[in-house]
Amino acid sequence: MNRTPARPWTAHLAAVAALLLLATACSSGASDDDADGPDEPTPTASAPAPSHSASSPASPSPSRSGASPSPASPSPSGSGPAGARIWQPRPGTAWQWQLNGRVKEGPDVPVYDIDGFENTAADVAELHKRGRKAICYINAGAWENFRPDKEDFPAAVRGENNGWDGERWLDIRRIDVLRPLMERRFDMCKEKGFDGVEPDLMDGYINKTGFPLTAADQLAYNRMLSTIAHARGLAVGLKNDLQQIPQLVGDFEFAVNEQCAQYEECAQLTPFVKADKAVFHVEYELPTKDFCAESDKLGLSSMRKNLKLDVWRQPC
Repeated sequence: MNRTPARPWTAHLAAVAALLLLATACSSGASDDDADGPDEPTPTASAPAPSHSASSPASPSPSRSGASPSPASPSPSGSGPAGARIWQPRPGTAWQWQLNGRVKEGPDVPVYDIDGFENTAADVAELHKRGRKAICYINAGAWENFRPDKEDFPAAVRGENNGWDGERWLDIRRIDVLRPLMERRFDMCKEKGFDGVEPDLMDGYINKTGFPLTAADQLAYNRMLSTIAHARGLAVGLKNDLQQIPQLVGDFEFAVNEQCAQYEECAQLTPFVKADKAVFHVEYELPTKDFCAESDKLGLSSMRKNLKLDVWRQPC
């Protein structure tokens, strides 16, 4: 489902002005050299990210935009800097997901989703040499005490533990603090040659984070991540956050989902498939015989993985 950007109001005014000038010229017998009026102005792209005023990291009062983008907002997908095309994986694309250390030789599939910090530009280049696309995994929703940039995250934005050792939920309301940190991480992905990004933990608002996060906070933050990726010519995936797919499907090139079959939620991913966008899906506990038939019917790229996300996989 391709979305066509709406014409800005300035373009409508220019078109009306042109028609009035044409009518005036015709009624006065003027030559048609000037009958077309002024050229229609080229629409000016506006950044989809809300504007935020910076505040001190020591005082975690959220900075929010009063109006979030409409659910029908045109997708920024398709082109990056200087019109460069952004990679768009299609439904049914086979993939490998390995976050346990540096990438190892695995299945011959067209997409590898690997850790952005653990892997090098040479690792990504090797994947490209083999005809594969590379997705850069980063944690966008939680602070991790084992990352090289851990000291850049102020204590004020670190919340409750998220169930994993050494990780704490982030206060995603603090876009003034988190945006530059995420920009540096996305820069790392770009510099290493990745084709896309998988930001993790994009649904903090439905979890116990230690912060009073709302759905609007999550929409603003997730759209910010999409904007950062597209500005660098990178595709970006929506991780889980099933409830907000109708509002966000136009902002992302693909989806990544865990355990939608186990919790009987896979149909909620249909908007991505209908938009001709891949849904990369894994189950950890169910055997493939219990979910592959439905996955194939829905057009998902499904497989079973170990929870530690090593090389092993069992695809549908």
